[in-house]
Amino acid sequence: MQLAKELTERFIMTIQKSTVVLIALMFWLLATPPHLGAEDPLPLTGDWPQWGGDSGRNNTPRGQNIPDQWKPGEFSGSPAEWRRETSENIKWVANLGSQSYGNAVVADNRVFVGTNNSAGWLARYPRNVDLGCLLAFDKDNGSFLWQDSSEKLRTGRVHDWPLQGICCAPLVEQDRLWFVTSRGEVKCLDAEGFYDGEDDGIAAGWGRMFDLKKKSESALDEVGPAVEKLSAGKVSDTVRKAFESSGAQIPAGAIVTTEVPGKKWRITTSEGGTDREFELRLIGPKLSGFKKITVADKNESDAIWVFDMMKELGISQHNMCSCSVTASGDVLFVNTSNGVDESHILLPSPDAPSFIAMDKNTGEVLWTDNSPGENILHGQWSSPTYGVLGGIPQVIFAGGDGWVYSFDPAGNGKGNSKLLWKFDCNPKESKWELGGRGTRNNLIATPVIYDGLVYVAVGQDPEHAEGNGHLWCIDPTRRGDVSPTLAFHLDNLESPISPRRLQAVDPKKGEVVRDNPNSAVVWHYDKQDNNGDGEIDWEEEMHRSCGTVAIKDDLVYISDFSGLFHCLDAKTGKVHWTHDMLAAAWGSPLIVDGKVYIGDEDGDVTIFKLSDKKEILSRDEYGDVGPINMGNSVYSTPIISDNVLYITNKTHLFAIEDEQEVSAEKRVGAEKE
Repeated sequence: MQLAKELTERFIMTIQKSTVVLIALMFWLLATPPHLGAEDPLPLTGDWPQWGGDSGRNNTPRGQNIPDQWKPGEFSGSPAEWRRETSENIKWVANLGSQSYGNAVVADNRVFVGTNNSAGWLARYPRNVDLGCLLAFDKDNGSFLWQDSSEKLRTGRVHDWPLQGICCAPLVEQDRLWFVTSRGEVKCLDAEGFYDGEDDGIAAGWGRMFDLKKKSESALDEVGPAVEKLSAGKVSDTVRKAFESSGAQIPAGAIVTTEVPGKKWRITTSEGGTDREFELRLIGPKLSGFKKITVADKNESDAIWVFDMMKELGISQHNMCSCSVTASGDVLFVNTSNGVDESHILLPSPDAPSFIAMDKNTGEVLWTDNSPGENILHGQWSSPTYGVLGGIPQVIFAGGDGWVYSFDPAGNGKGNSKLLWKFDCNPKESKWELGGRGTRNNLIATPVIYDGLVYVAVGQDPEHAEGNGHLWCIDPTRRGDVSPTLAFHLDNLESPISPRRLQAVDPKKGEVVRDNPNSAVVWHYDKQDNNGDGEIDWEEEMHRSCGTVAIKDDLVYISDFSGLFHCLDAKTGKVHWTHDMLAAAWGSPLIVDGKVYIGDEDGDVTIFKLSDKKEILSRDEYGDVGPINMGNSVYSTPIISDNVLYITNKTHLFAIEDEQEVSAEKRVGAEKE
């Protein structure tokens, strides 16, 4: 009995000790930051299907063994061909246009990126034809899949700047893709294109193949005989060669039908047992050829619906339309890019919406908002952010007047917005002057949500050069006007002055600035005397920025257009360090695998340790600590998907992967076989 009693007591003590150990272990795991744990329990990032990864826009995917060293490789020939043998840690390279600003996203084994047409992927659009292009590539090998083509607007550079292409990133969900074209359209596409063998939406219609036009008297002489032959039911050699150069063969037995005498003709052929239709149209001295797009045209996009904001809403975008859309449920959120005209002074459409919510399945507009109205400073190229903040769903719009607006995603139920709060990101006495000479800024960066707060920086069109900037951390739980300060006239200190376009407060007119008791400012960074010498040096200032912040472990990283890279405390705004990249930065940081990546206009990508102490991890081509050069300007933002790093420079998309990891995967696969 005594032995049984002792064994029972020992068993109970063992259980008690185990329980204490388990409880201690639980507290240790809860108290230990994820990046310090022995094993990271959260899954690695697979798809990265929109700008910033999700609607909160914080570019912090999860990855392991992401390279901090690689060689992009050399290019030779015209057009330039990548030489794989000269590269290191490069999985594949895809040829883009000559100017690429659209950020890559990855979804369901495809990579999508916006650019221009200088790569000439479609035979019917040679590389000298200016287009906005959204390209789809195979994620595994970088092979070209399909292209969506946006022909340039006839109104020219005021609405559709030459060679700029598609400057935004799409949103992809399952087999649907949404993006904004340079023409001011919102498009919904089948992400699979015609590879599923179906035309899933609106009829693909006629695709332009060539234009024979009067470049000289001899060219005009070619058009005349071509028209005569078409009217006689025949195809001239000129027309046949034009189709051939655009990727189509017109056999001798083709049937020519006159649709409109002297103006339009239909050509019917059989191609591999499939009937194909072509059309020729004579408009003035120009004879244009078209083909009927079908599911056989695998390299063409498959449109589900298209909404023309210029036509339907009266939008007048400045220079281009660009917005990386996001969504909540079935609601799609879009910044319309409504802006000034070519004079940079007048607003052609001040009452047109600046922000809209749409049914993402049908393209129906659910509600609109034109809050900036007559106060739009230049253009509006920011992108919306969505999140549940303080328990309330909010969609956040960075306006072209320098204000941030938060709306109820459901609208007011009557086709209009429902404002939750608004925040003026400019000092009230700041002034807007043409060409960027003033101190007032608009917003190009995308607001970012982190730990229940909203972060955003001000900036201007990069062509406006450098200038003073501001980075704000905002509490989104307040309501109404939550700006730092309010504007008043000395004769009436009870009623604030309504917002004005060029300058909110003019002291010469008896106007004053007073603190706002309803301010949502958590912290603000424009300058800090970090070295304590009583003076503000250039390196101690925040400058204009196109960049969006990235935040992890309470560390905020942001680049500015003066070439400074800043690291701050996310809770207090205290500056930990800055780094001079010696070149302007247009893009935004990537934080992954304990590292921070940022590109610049010189084509350099610098990699830092994720830390409040500055430590550069990357090494240049000579093995010295410094940036890795990508051979051309890096205007976009690096992203991660399935442990592959994607970086776009002006002309190419690079898929970067640790070659040792790839070799290990191949060995494991071979052993299994």
